[in-house]
Amino acid sequence: MSSTVQKLPFGQVSGKPVDLFVLTNAAGSIAKICTYGATLTELHVPDRQGRLGDVVLGFDTLAPYLGSHPFLGATIGRVANRIARGRFTLGGKTYSLAINNPPNHLHGGPVGFDRSLWSGATVPASDGVAVKFSLLSPDGDQGFPGNCRVEVTYTLTESNVLRIEYSATVDRDCPVNLTNHSYFNLAGAAHGLVLDHELQLNADMYTPVDATSIPLGQLAPVAGTPMDFRQPTRVGTHLREVGSDPCGYDHNYAVNGGGRGLTFVGRVYEPTSGRVMETRSTEPGVQFYTSNYFDGSVTGKGGVVYRQHHALCLETQHFPDAVNQPAFASCVRKAGETFRTTTEYAFSTR
Repeated sequence: MSSTVQKLPFGQVSGKPVDLFVLTNAAGSIAKICTYGATLTELHVPDRQGRLGDVVLGFDTLAPYLGSHPFLGATIGRVANRIARGRFTLGGKTYSLAINNPPNHLHGGPVGFDRSLWSGATVPASDGVAVKFSLLSPDGDQGFPGNCRVEVTYTLTESNVLRIEYSATVDRDCPVNLTNHSYFNLAGAAHGLVLDHELQLNADMYTPVDATSIPLGQLAPVAGTPMDFRQPTRVGTHLREVGSDPCGYDHNYAVNGGGRGLTFVGRVYEPTSGRVMETRSTEPGVQFYTSNYFDGSVTGKGGVVYRQHHALCLETQHFPDAVNQPAFASCVRKAGETFRTTTEYAFSTR
């Protein structure tokens, strides 16, 4: 079997066509990404018996992606995660953004990169098959300064790695923090909750938050707390001790050695299927989220109702609210510079 890329019609947005790219490697694994939101809609990888299963949540058709949903599979920008009170000051000027997660700005705003129509094209890849998505976010988009040209390249390698490479160039100084918001269930997207998944995170520290999920400005050790995943730990073991409302994890971890090249972030193991997902990234942080806000109101692929803790996210990122927090690595990109970052999700079995 040879690796292939197919381009299929997926519907229309405001009279413009939306394309679906189907990447298949020689082993038969499949990734599907659409140009609306540069969104990963399906990811089929083998279990320990060699049977393919779709391990990301999403929808069968375009229409639900156009409606209300929690960023399923989407590319997030200009700034992933939260900006406190939807404000930041840069170059002596204060910018006001949309408040779409009161009282804060979340994931680029109500019409962020996830709600934008990207252009897509196949590109060569030495170790698999790849598609590049491109977008121009104009000056003032969602309140952010300057034009921002963004490219996101998805590569499905022959060794079952999904690599996501981001680049962004701004013509005015501006915060940029890009991620992918895929929801993973390694048992298969139709198979219950993720409480029995085992998670290991390469993080000794995390960022405590206030009641609105804004970091308090310092790091805290995970040792001796429900946040400790330094050793493989069942996701559900301490979940109800976290103290958040709704119950679950929605926290940024500081990756040990993160931000200095491609670094091991974490590993997820699902014992029934035997699937393993290892995450690597050039980013300094990762948001671990256990789909706490799923309440049965979203129906996904195959008519499956998505309920609380149906999936988990590992959103690689600069720290939340970094633009307002001088103790954190800056997410401000200088005019004319190109910001680049890479995240990999590597799949195997045991």
